[in-house]
Amino acid sequence: MLRLTLSYVFLRILPEEFLFIFAVYVFSKTIINVEKYMKSSIIYIIAVYLIRLLPIQYGIHTIIAVVVVILLTVNINKISIIKSIQASLMTVILLFICEGINVFIIQHIFKADVKYVFSQPLSKIVYSTPSLVIFALIVFTYYIYLVKKNKLSEVTNGEII
Repeated sequence: MLRLTLSYVFLRILPEEFLFIFAVYVFSKTIINVEKYMKSSIIYIIAVYLIRLLPIQYGIHTIIAVVVVILLTVNINKISIIKSIQASLMTVILLFICEGINVFIIQHIFKADVKYVFSQPLSKIVYSTPSLVIFALIVFTYYIYLVKKNKLSEVTNGEII
């Protein structure tokens, strides 16, 4: 089970999971339906919070969360299952890469002890923020590129037009 403070939930989990659902929309090249986006994001935030409370290994949390996001984007957002799986995996891989870059910076540039930094609730939030910012910049840059190139598609009854 992971320790979750209220500040961590509001300052890390909330923005990360809203961004995660947005990234799935972007990587599936689907036009965002704000109502469905909000609904699936809120359900996903609650699901991730509950998943992180489970007494299971850390990597298993990620696998369960990916399954949940696929189910949500297929059932609520009506993104095809193939596009949803591809976009979810791309999103998770990108997030891991961003977190890896962040850990590298913490260890080799700031010369900080990662175990100590991430064991303290407030420093965990502060030191993990750059990975979220990098992730957001990449996703929003790709979204702007797709908008400018007119490559986003609408979803109608689960089929992308």
